[in-house]
Amino acid sequence: MADTGARISVALVDDQPLFRAGIRMLIESQEDMELCGEADDGQQAVALAAELRPDVLLMDLRMPVMNGIEATRRIVQHAAAGGTDKPKIIALTTFNRDQAVVEAVQAGASGYLLKSAEPEFLLAAIRTVHSGYSVIAPGSIHSLFEHAARNAPAPGPDLSILNVLSVRERDVFLLAAKGLSNGEMAESLFVSEATIKTHLRSVLDKLELRTRLQLIAFAHERRLLGA
Repeated sequence: MADTGARISVALVDDQPLFRAGIRMLIESQEDMELCGEADDGQQAVALAAELRPDVLLMDLRMPVMNGIEATRRIVQHAAAGGTDKPKIIALTTFNRDQAVVEAVQAGASGYLLKSAEPEFLLAAIRTVHSGYSVIAPGSIHSLFEHAARNAPAPGPDLSILNVLSVRERDVFLLAAKGLSNGEMAESLFVSEATIKTHLRSVLDKLELRTRLQLIAFAHERRLLGA
């Protein structure tokens, strides 16, 4: 369902009926949102996303039949193959330091939230992702990806992977990977925020990444920040 300025259409995928009921009531209480569909496993989620094309999809990561990581990957791939807008997916997890979150982000999720998040935070996250930004659970996003990198075997950093970037784009990549805002990067590099946005878009395109969150994961996975 494309964004036409109407209410934000939200789909919910979770195998716990009680949890779904709570989220359903929360979303339906908002004037700017509507719950357009529900599913209780990843396979159903793929079909639901193709049929309903929700603006935002809340995706549990651990479910029967097909987990949320694989469902996210297939939904993003199907959208790309069909030439439609890639859906904005928020991964839902029980644990803050969850390797599954890293894999979900790599698969194309726009962010993640703890299932224990405050209702107001969840609603704000839906609106934020719908506006085109990433969201993360409270706490340090870098600690999550650093933890994942430490527990995954990988060779030493190979900066040649950044050779596709110009010198200035590489500067922007490294600053964005450290979590700096556009304003902070502009101040550090003595350029305008508009210039930063242009460089950042080019960086994401060249590295075939969708979001800043994927950029951060990319940098930690390849151990580029300490190189």
